[in-house]
Amino acid sequence: MSGYIGRAVVTTLENGHRTFAARRVGKGFIASPNSGAISVDAAESLSYLERKVLLALKEGDPATPEDLVKRGKFRELVEVMNAASWLVSKGLVAMRERVQRHYRLTSKKWASKPLPERTLLAKLHGARGIESLGALRKRAKMSEEVFSIALGWMRKKGWATVDRAPGGARVSITDAGKAALEEKGRDELVLARLKGGELPEEEIDPSVLRDLRTRREVVKERESVRREIRLTRAGRTLVDDGLVLKEEASQLTSDLLLTGRWREVDIRPYDVRAFAPSVHPGKKHILSQYIGKIRGIFLSMGFTEIEGDFVQPAFWVFDALFQPQDHPARDQLDTMYVDAKPRVGLPPDDVVGRVAETHETGGRTGSEGWRYRWSREEAERAVLRPHTTPITLKYLAEHPDPPQKAFIIGRNFRRDAMDWKRLPEFQQIEGVVMEEGANLSMLLGTIAEFYRRMGFARVKFRPGYFPYTEPSMEPEGMLPDGRWIELGGSGIFRVEVTEPLGIKAPVLAWGLGLERLVMVIEGITDVRQLYWSDIDWLRNRSAVR
Repeated sequence: MSGYIGRAVVTTLENGHRTFAARRVGKGFIASPNSGAISVDAAESLSYLERKVLLALKEGDPATPEDLVKRGKFRELVEVMNAASWLVSKGLVAMRERVQRHYRLTSKKWASKPLPERTLLAKLHGARGIESLGALRKRAKMSEEVFSIALGWMRKKGWATVDRAPGGARVSITDAGKAALEEKGRDELVLARLKGGELPEEEIDPSVLRDLRTRREVVKERESVRREIRLTRAGRTLVDDGLVLKEEASQLTSDLLLTGRWREVDIRPYDVRAFAPSVHPGKKHILSQYIGKIRGIFLSMGFTEIEGDFVQPAFWVFDALFQPQDHPARDQLDTMYVDAKPRVGLPPDDVVGRVAETHETGGRTGSEGWRYRWSREEAERAVLRPHTTPITLKYLAEHPDPPQKAFIIGRNFRRDAMDWKRLPEFQQIEGVVMEEGANLSMLLGTIAEFYRRMGFARVKFRPGYFPYTEPSMEPEGMLPDGRWIELGGSGIFRVEVTEPLGIKAPVLAWGLGLERLVMVIEGITDVRQLYWSDIDWLRNRSAVR
């Protein structure tokens, strides 16, 4: 209500009932914010707390809410504020809000030590009232910055003048400066008062306060809101007519019926039209909800959830996936390396040897390899994982006996510039199936079933390319509005990936970005919204099903 200025309530009679009409006129109090008139039987419509507030105001108004708490013997301040708000809407009371500013010292040194200009004035007086600029600074033993500030305040207060002289600038004490030697200035008196505690704005001379606020880190400001409540004309008429405070019951209980006390109390009427605030129960973040849903889908399909460290050796991130060591993706501009000493360890030497041989000559895979000299040192470099595949691949290498079905939902890191669709940190979802006789048909069926459970009515596939799968497919899902959107990547691990790790059965794999999936389903156009602290958006969105 702050900022509304006005007072006036007109009372008329209509069909035997009082009609309260409120409007804003002139300066002062806030009348009812409602436009038009409220036609009610005023006394009968009042709650128990509203009556208590009116009767407390009858003893004297205006009054602060804190005064009314004591006067009416309310249990809590919120009772007064809630009742007063309803009375304002009914035109029976008016409320004024005023912002009060209070000031206090940032440090008591400002009240115990003389101001810089006071110290400089004393030094100038000791030099018989006149001194060259350079000599005065040496005499004062101040830094150049403090000296300049002190001299500026001396001139502003009229304590000294600075004149040009043949030998350089000269500072002279004035009559006002001589008088200031014997008495404190207004700002110094205020600082002395502030030493005892904070002062309200109205108790400080505005010009003094303005000067103190221009000084760096001398005073701190605190704002508070002072509220005053008063009866309007309609409210005064109502209480003068003999308003009676009667106990109120919110519901008819068995105790009231058995004791007969129902005759002595007012039963609060139930107004189905009354405003009720929205209730926002606690809920998980939208990303947490989708992670829970996806985890439930994988588990129901017989998968095992796995986890892994964020920092991995380049061996598992690149080499084990048959990515050559001179590949552009390994460049510092694309990959986040960690300065880890000693370097992260590699798997057993026989596994490392087979991977190295596959890179150099193709090994026992039937491939020709990449035809270069493989470096163990490069494979040992520590990397912030850019995807979750090293975790699933490492898991399969440690569990080479089929069947195996595993999934991971984890955070990854890439050197991507932040914009509406990219983040340097993101969540990836990945699933793998290792099984004898696994084939492309099984891959497509598994992926289609997963996305069907995610809510996509139709899923189709188009050929794709990924360096460590062959064949590779890119699934697309149909949205309710008929649009098709890309859902990630999938494929069967190449033999250059599985054979060096001792994996004999085919491995089906697919992955997708969590944030992208949520954006598509929820109609979000900026991925950053998923990480903004927009409480209203988080509260009002529907729960994930």
